[in-house]
Amino acid sequence: MVGLYTNPPEGTTVLCLDELGPVIPRAFPPAPGWSADGHRIKSELDYSRGPEKAWVYGALRPFDGYEITMTASCRNSAAYQRFLATVEQTNPDGDIVVIADNLSSHNSASTRTWLADHPRISHAFIPVAACWLNLQEGWWRLLRKTALAGQTFANADEIVQATALATAWLNTRAKPWIWGRPAPPTRTLRRRFVYLL
Repeated sequence: MVGLYTNPPEGTTVLCLDELGPVIPRAFPPAPGWSADGHRIKSELDYSRGPEKAWVYGALRPFDGYEITMTASCRNSAAYQRFLATVEQTNPDGDIVVIADNLSSHNSASTRTWLADHPRISHAFIPVAACWLNLQEGWWRLLRKTALAGQTFANADEIVQATALATAWLNTRAKPWIWGRPAPPTRTLRRRFVYLL
């Protein structure tokens, strides 16, 4: 698995793929404010989650840090195959290896039939309980921080828009994702003291 990151096969694009969600619109009441004598006004908490939700599909190309995202109303084989078609259109040259977890929609009969008609795409499934092997998990942290943290969404369309804007902005700042910990920086000494005896 790590060999696909460090030594990808010649002419092959390696992508890390995963789903985030469900991302659910949440409605919060406005802040109650303060009374004239400086006490906080108390009101009952009115918190609701709507029936709408969105799943975010994402695929990270580690060699250049480019991300492909798509939102769907559910997480099933049809949405996964639609996302794989988007991945195939975005990467028109060579073979594609998709690193993903062994979810039922990734390995269903309809997905295997779809993959038989698209021989350029092949799967490399990560072992169970080893999500840290998928670099897409690290990119989800960037998306949550950029698009979702502290936001209140009225409906699923706002989640779709926030995801698209954050993906476009993060792709402008994309850098290669390198497997492993970088070497510590070398520290140059400002002054060198020489003690004479």
